[in-house]
Amino acid sequence: MKFPRPRSLNELILVGFGLVALPLLVAVLWALFNLGRLATQSEELVFTGVAAAENNRLLVEQVASLERVARQYTILRSPDSLQLLQQEPERVRGRLEQMRPLTETADAIRLLDGIAAGARDIVVALSDPELSIGEAQVAIAAIAPLREQVARLTQILSAHVDAELRKLQASMRDAQKISAWQVAALIPGTVILVLFFTLLVARPIRQIDEAINQLGRSGFSKPIRIKGPTDLERLSRQLEWLRIRLLELAQEKNRFLRQMSHELKTPLASIREGTELLLDGTVGELEKPQREVTDILRMNGVKLQQLIENLLSFSAWQTKSELLTLTDFPLRALVISVAKEQRLALKAAHIQLRLGVEDIIVNADRDKIRTVLDNLLSNAVKFTPKGGYVTIRAKQEASSFSIEFGDTGPGIPEDEGPRIFEAFFQGRREQGGHVAGTGIGLSVVLECIEAHNGSVEIVNTGEFSGAHFRIEIPQKRVVQTQKIAANA
Repeated sequence: MKFPRPRSLNELILVGFGLVALPLLVAVLWALFNLGRLATQSEELVFTGVAAAENNRLLVEQVASLERVARQYTILRSPDSLQLLQQEPERVRGRLEQMRPLTETADAIRLLDGIAAGARDIVVALSDPELSIGEAQVAIAAIAPLREQVARLTQILSAHVDAELRKLQASMRDAQKISAWQVAALIPGTVILVLFFTLLVARPIRQIDEAINQLGRSGFSKPIRIKGPTDLERLSRQLEWLRIRLLELAQEKNRFLRQMSHELKTPLASIREGTELLLDGTVGELEKPQREVTDILRMNGVKLQQLIENLLSFSAWQTKSELLTLTDFPLRALVISVAKEQRLALKAAHIQLRLGVEDIIVNADRDKIRTVLDNLLSNAVKFTPKGGYVTIRAKQEASSFSIEFGDTGPGIPEDEGPRIFEAFFQGRREQGGHVAGTGIGLSVVLECIEAHNGSVEIVNTGEFSGAHFRIEIPQKRVVQTQKIAANA
């Protein structure tokens, strides 16, 4: 008869871990169950022993109090001493009722009832108004057997507690022996299984992990070679093919970005210069329709320049050649400045801009924060329909400052959320505006924020019908808050 055996690496790993974990899990569960049971029994036994000792002590004191009050009454024969005497049986009975559960367990309930009845009989005999001195002495003499009964009850209860303690100790020793045998049986088998699967699987998996991390860090220069099971070697060959392809793509992408960006900057500069000359009236005053068309040219020239700068910034971040230049600057003034640059786009689309930016001074790279604000505002304008609004909020936190962008556009599909910050990724939603995006605006935002050790995330609070971004940038030192004029 053939037993089924694992054929794939996944099945092999699952079976191996199952063989290792199942006996350990059973042993741990058994140990936890017994530990909990023994702990509960120990707690109950300690409580029972302490309660029994205390009750025995109090019972002895109450019997002594009964004898003292009885002797006082035989001498005084006053109503007050009689009242005190008649209270003693109730006190003794109350103490015995507290001891009843343990007494029933120790099978001494008859002795307990006898002590209660003896105390009651002594008081009843002494309460007789016609009691003679001789009869009183006989009644008082009955207290001595009562003390002996109390002593015998104490011995029985102590013996019962000791017996329970011995049972508990025996149970603990048995549990320890079973646990020791389990450990002795599990350790060799577990060690053998761990060593076997470590040699068989762990080394090639670790090599695959290192290779993937190398690719994730854009380390395409080191070849990938992995020895191990057949399926892992096949995966190694696929990773090597992927490494070569990624290396080629990275080289082509950087070369394309550099060439295209520099080729576009020169003609664009001429276009912008010519547009500015027209707006300044250098070549003659423009009519209102002509000025509107020139404004549109200028606005789209600014957009094209921003796209080119994004491409250059992205290429620079890829080579890690740009450094931060940290300065103190008013955040609200920067936001207003960025908004003014895009006022024509906002006006053309009939989009309302709502600002809720606190007057705070922040410490960051001004140019990078401007790029972040410009890209996010441009992105919001692209996707916000006519008549909508865009909200920008910013405030100071305890050790950071935060910026939020929200719009009334179609929002970000759930399946596109994890990829929205990837370079050159463009979603399915149709963009507005005259100039299509390159798909690197949000990736540049992410690079700029991460350079500040900050974070940018998509927030789904339901406050805005469209996209909602939240940025948080830590502050390495406290910047004093000042009130800055809106046009500062």
